Amino acid sequence: MSTDTAPDADPTPKIEVTETAAEKALALLDSEDLDADEAGLRLFVQQGGCAGLSYGMRFDEAPEEDDTIYEHHELRVFVDPASLNYIEGSVVDFEEGLQGAGFHVENPNVVSECGCGESFRT
Repeated sequence: MSTDTAPDADPTPKIEVTETAAEKALALLDSEDLDADEAGLRLFVQQGGCAGLSYGMRFDEAPEEDDTIYEHHELRVFVDPASLNYIEGSVVDFEEGLQGAGFHVENPNVVSECGCGESFRT
């Protein structure tokens, strides 16, 4: 398990979380009665959607042994090695708009997205 909390420890791209997204995720984590000191938001990539890949998010009670752990604004984010290859350098934000509210991943590795924005290709 690797941890990434030092701002200048590694010059490679990282997963970042905006303050707004962290606040929303921590509130949801609290409503699930999970300990924010151990639990975190799992960000992963899975096969699916018309473009081939889609994002997944869920809360996990603890990281897996081979996860990379990021911490932003007191929120822990767990990413497995296979998913990290697709989402390294991404920023997770929470957006509210006419189409609803939700978490959004701004991924610099995406070369195309489907029309609905639910899936992508790198």
